[in-house]
Amino acid sequence: MLEDYIAAVEAAEARRDRLTAQIEAMLPDWTLAPVVAALQTMRGMALVNAATLIAELGDLARFGNPRQLMAYLGLVPSEHSSGASLKRGGLTKAGNSAARRLPVEAAWCYRFPARVSRELRLRQEAQPRPIRDRLEGAAAAVRALSQARSQRQAGQCRHRRGRP
Repeated sequence: MLEDYIAAVEAAEARRDRLTAQIEAMLPDWTLAPVVAALQTMRGMALVNAATLIAELGDLARFGNPRQLMAYLGLVPSEHSSGASLKRGGLTKAGNSAARRLPVEAAWCYRFPARVSRELRLRQEAQPRPIRDRLEGAAAAVRALSQARSQRQAGQCRHRRGRP
């Protein structure tokens, strides 16, 4: 019985490796290959994740701004309004569920301190300077948000213990 499970895992790994190799082989001929390469400079966005996201979304130029992209993915809050009353709810989850899942899963990598692995650093260095500049700005924003969250959580812990 255990041998069957091991064989199933090995077969799944072989299939994954075969499909990844096919994606790598097809990517250079794709017009959106530079976008896939740029996405791979972010933590949580390796080859399969980036290629799948761009395959699901298509050309990102069709979105006029990030809000339109987030609305397309369903990553905006729902709203219930009547007269002067306005209540915001959970995510709408409208649109392409496969495309929505990919950035959400990739975002889990940002719950850890901002460290850049050797592999990620090499992918980033292969990108043009404007993309690297954007990444540095985004990394600074993530660090600031992470620090603010840590300070807020520390303040909440002191408040719960009855300390100022």
